[in-house]
Amino acid sequence: MNWLTQLDARLSRWAMYIAVACLLGIVATVLGSVIWRYVLNDAPSWSEQVALILVINVAMFGAAAGVRDEGHIGMESLVGLLPKTYQFYIAQIVGFFSILFGVSLAWGCASMAFSVADMTIPTLGISQAWRYMPAVVSGVLIILFSVEHLIAIYTGEEVSPSWH
Repeated sequence: MNWLTQLDARLSRWAMYIAVACLLGIVATVLGSVIWRYVLNDAPSWSEQVALILVINVAMFGAAAGVRDEGHIGMESLVGLLPKTYQFYIAQIVGFFSILFGVSLAWGCASMAFSVADMTIPTLGISQAWRYMPAVVSGVLIILFSVEHLIAIYTGEEVSPSWH
């Protein structure tokens, strides 16, 4: 599992780097749009669509990195009160549902991307499929990270955080 842990840790770090870069891009885009609108009296038509695509990237890549580091919503205090056997079964259930979610996310968004691939975002001139691609990649990452967690559960190992 060592190679999978190294791969997943690297992928998780890159997902977070992309999320942070896109967050900075949102700040720059919105700030530039405000300056253009109120100082230069000429609002750019593309800024809203760029900001929306960047928000999708922040949410999707940040969520994938959160799954790897187990930062998703859970009831750890309640589960921690249960006997170890029940904790083991609940961890398996969470892992399998996370994989199911990742498959649903990747499959559904890939289907949507294919269905709108020939349409363009008017103000940007790019395919509307670009709106769905971050979610497809995020779904695949969630699957990989959840598989790593399930293997760790079955082997009794701990998944080391990406930011160690």
